[in-house]
Amino acid sequence: MARLDRTPFQIQILDLSHDGRGVARLPDGKAVFVAGALPGETVLAEPTARSRRFDEARTLEVLEAAPDRVAPRCPHFGTCGGCVLQHLAEDKQILAKQQVLLENLERIGKVAPDQVLPPLTAASWGYRRKGRFSVRRVNKKDRTLVGFREQDPRFVAELRECHTVIPEIGMKIQALAQLVDGLQAREHIPQIEFIAGDDAIALTVRHLMPLGEADRAALAAFGREQGFAIFLQPKGIDSVHPLEGQAPALSFRLPQWDVELAFEPLDFIQVNGRLNASMIARTLELLDLRPEHRVLDLFCGLGNFTLPLARQVREVVGVEGDAGLVARARANAQRNGLGNAQFFAADLTQDQRGTPWMRQGFDRLLLDPPRSGADEVLKQLPLQDIGTIVYVSCHPGSLARDAGFLVHERGYRLVSAGVMDMFPHTAHVESIALFRR
Repeated sequence: MARLDRTPFQIQILDLSHDGRGVARLPDGKAVFVAGALPGETVLAEPTARSRRFDEARTLEVLEAAPDRVAPRCPHFGTCGGCVLQHLAEDKQILAKQQVLLENLERIGKVAPDQVLPPLTAASWGYRRKGRFSVRRVNKKDRTLVGFREQDPRFVAELRECHTVIPEIGMKIQALAQLVDGLQAREHIPQIEFIAGDDAIALTVRHLMPLGEADRAALAAFGREQGFAIFLQPKGIDSVHPLEGQAPALSFRLPQWDVELAFEPLDFIQVNGRLNASMIARTLELLDLRPEHRVLDLFCGLGNFTLPLARQVREVVGVEGDAGLVARARANAQRNGLGNAQFFAADLTQDQRGTPWMRQGFDRLLLDPPRSGADEVLKQLPLQDIGTIVYVSCHPGSLARDAGFLVHERGYRLVSAGVMDMFPHTAHVESIALFRR
């Protein structure tokens, strides 16, 4: 294979890609994706990869800056892969994500919303309350790195701080790296996950060999000193347990609906707490609920939407593939005194047509699927009686595909769609769509 010619070249940036890179064209028309460049800029770029269909490069110098360019807040921006848009003004970031959504709907689903909803935004710094740091001991540097992956995902970014993570964690990354570097098991710890409730923060340390007493004591002392609950994970998810004694309860409150949701250290919760509350409010508003309604909430998780829904309707049924999350959702309903919320565990990528919950009549449908979308379950559902569907999506491509199915094959209209900035400064697009018969 020929070696890559890394000779820098000057190029004009025409567009922004879905993953936050500048898009340019070489003289022969071939596309090149340039990391760190914005539309309207002229940059000096270095080639980083070449393929038959497109080339890749990174910005060495901005020769003509776009008016929307801003100075990145984080010293690690450009190396760390956690963010790709810090150099773009925040109000323009969300518009770029809106454009990604609308282009996906048109290109993949062959649909367009009657109305584009105003974007939902919240605090754009110190918002991330859940995440996973990679850990790697680098003997050449004689240190242990703790951080997100670099833009080249083979490497772990050496972080001093992170401005998107809640400050209680984001400003303690160096202390965490020093802690791990001092452990005897430091070469056998591949990751540390963090998650924050309203009253407690948990760190879960994955370790591939048993920890000795000295390591356990060091972790316990760090937890007490920094105010973290330390959990250990020697094997799979079911092996997670508190390092010592009784772990504090983890939960977050949704005061608007008088609901509190308890969760476990590795459970899925929405990353951005403030945006989550706004997202629930918009979802319930779009569903246009009445007290007599029965609502089906698919991919319901811990009951993030289900329990607020239960405060407003006669009955809500939540269905989720993870049996542990379903058990926690049931417990959350009980804890909040909600007897009108039922939960079922079911793999929604498989045939569910014989299940009791599928045959119950519903007035409204809420979907909040993973990145792969909801196409399998949408093909099975008896949709003829459901006049209103709200679809919350973490991937515009799968939303667009499913929107095309609902509009072109099931007789729905795409009334409105919009974006929500769940992950500011990243290229992640969270969106919401309303369908009516």
